[in-house]
Amino acid sequence: MRTTRERKLFGPLVVGAFVAAWGFVRYRRYHLRWGATDAEVQGLLPGDDLIASPSFTVTRAITIDATPAQVWPWIVQIGNGRAGFYSYDLLDNLGRRSAERILPQWQAIEVGGLAAPMSPFEHPPTPATAFVVAGFETNHWLLWSQKRSSWVWSLEPIAADRTRLITRVRCAYNWPHPLALFSLLLMEIGDFPMMRKQLIGIKRRAENPVDPPVEPSIRSSESTRITSGAA
Repeated sequence: MRTTRERKLFGPLVVGAFVAAWGFVRYRRYHLRWGATDAEVQGLLPGDDLIASPSFTVTRAITIDATPAQVWPWIVQIGNGRAGFYSYDLLDNLGRRSAERILPQWQAIEVGGLAAPMSPFEHPPTPATAFVVAGFETNHWLLWSQKRSSWVWSLEPIAADRTRLITRVRCAYNWPHPLALFSLLLMEIGDFPMMRKQLIGIKRRAENPVDPPVEPSIRSSESTRITSGAA
């Protein structure tokens, strides 16, 4: 039998749990498609075929007052040891400020090459701590992949000097792995504020460049794709 004190606490705990669950569901619906239209959320993007049964899929978007060619170099150079992530540098770049300029040394791109190194502690990066370039079309889309995830950037011109930047992440949690719960919390809660800051950071840099645009350096064809891009 519950004591009087337990009965008094039970009601508020149930209400609190309900409010927390309701808030999480609303937050999740909001952040899974932040900035994206219905058409963008439902539309197909390169890489949608790489992860067969994703546990986590997000489509986010932002409008940038710059051409796709002006936005493209900022995406190509993303990563630790490169330009950073244009997000919260203290959290994802060991406090080093993300680049405010296009870095020519990180503009080369080729299918199968490493991209967007995630770990600030491993140099040079490996497929375990970075994405692999699974395909791209210069100034139009860039697809990164890992064994259990894909990350695509799509640049859609909407006017002479305006671009719709759409990004989609698809991830399959490795539930038997002891770190699966950490991955879930990271993606479901921590991913959104970081990516929102990143998209806003790309927008600001592309709209207010410090230097003139840099012509991208490409070591493979202008339009290339591999469908088995998992590392």
